[in-house]
Amino acid sequence: MKLWGGRFKEEVDYLMNKFNSSLPFDKRLFPHDIKASIAHVTMLCEVGILSNGEKEKIVHGLKEIKKEVDSGDLKIEGDYEDIHSFIELNLIDKIGPVGKKVHTARSRNDQVAVAMKLFAKEETMNLIGRLNNLNDALKIFGDENNIIMAGYTHLQRAQTVTLKYHMMAYYQMFKRDIKRLQNSVDILNESPLGCCALAGTTYDIDRDFTAHNLGFKNKVANFLDGISDRDYIIELISDFSIIMMHLSRLSEEIIMWSSQEFKFITLDDKYSTGSSIMPQKKNPDGAELIRGKTGRVYGSLMSILTTMKALPLAYNKDMQEDKEQFFDALDTVSNCVVIMTSMIKTMKVNEKNLKDSVKMGFLNATEVADYLVNKGISFRDAHEISGNIVLYCEEKNIPIEKLCINEFKNFNPKFEEDIYDFIDYEKSLEKGIKKEILQD
Repeated sequence: MKLWGGRFKEEVDYLMNKFNSSLPFDKRLFPHDIKASIAHVTMLCEVGILSNGEKEKIVHGLKEIKKEVDSGDLKIEGDYEDIHSFIELNLIDKIGPVGKKVHTARSRNDQVAVAMKLFAKEETMNLIGRLNNLNDALKIFGDENNIIMAGYTHLQRAQTVTLKYHMMAYYQMFKRDIKRLQNSVDILNESPLGCCALAGTTYDIDRDFTAHNLGFKNKVANFLDGISDRDYIIELISDFSIIMMHLSRLSEEIIMWSSQEFKFITLDDKYSTGSSIMPQKKNPDGAELIRGKTGRVYGSLMSILTTMKALPLAYNKDMQEDKEQFFDALDTVSNCVVIMTSMIKTMKVNEKNLKDSVKMGFLNATEVADYLVNKGISFRDAHEISGNIVLYCEEKNIPIEKLCINEFKNFNPKFEEDIYDFIDYEKSLEKGIKKEILQD
């Protein structure tokens, strides 16, 4: 069942028909196409192209189709080219020939474009809500676990931080992700309805009416661009990819921290699996799957970029490939955010091991250098003295803070008893930029 065919003598090949059909995946656009069609016929009535009676009959028919699909009485299936032909042909069956007027002053090109934009806007706002939930979970987790621990660079113990401060770094990453998504929605928020196939229509329609009726801030400025634009799909999948990158970094730390080598945290059984042969195993599969699915979203980004490369204006059938990539990337990132939120909410912290990570890591070596700088020694010289102290402590197998004052003085006479307060780990958190750890 097709919306075209007048100039064709032969039927489309059966395999070509299946190959061409997008109904199995673009049926997700169903409610958005109904919404856009109602706005379109309402506008046609407002400008006098349709009578009020025709509009009322079409709008009622569209609402009835939506109600039947929502209730399950009407299944989105069958020999339809896409969701748009499914709706129109069912509308004609329901209300008769007047249903054929729904497509007046409209092409499937702008019909598809507006439905896809409405879907992208709605789902992006839903994703923003999920990211806010994740950030709420990170904040609560941090507030409940403001525990001193080692901060790392190069996976080597570096300086003292707290678990809260560490987790709030991810909070900031996801906060930027939310801003990126909001910016993407702001950029895409222009209606392509009325662009028709590529050059508008000879009908005197009101594009401003449909744009505002559908919640767009304005209409697209150029018909050719409005039909062929898939920048917003690319931009959103790029945003999704950055979110997944951040999720994968957090996942990697959760994987390491839950290992026997770290034992910083314990994952809830709900987000772990066991081994079919090794009874002792508790695998962090939730985090590992998120880490793995990152590549899947990256793949969607590369796919849509490649699809759009060098396409001439305006619409080309290649662009049908945008939907599966967008839908899959959206579903993947949404599910990963939800799973990560649940993992964070249920993680248990091993406070002793976190605190022990500070010991024997010489994490107060920088404070030793800073102490000497405060005593008038240049930082380069202070840095060398502090490094020599670390070597000495490694040989003695003792932490810096356990050195007696005479041992300190052997390295430099400017050391006094106040060195112990200066290099105390808890007190060091109150110095300099680390004040933010306690004040955040």
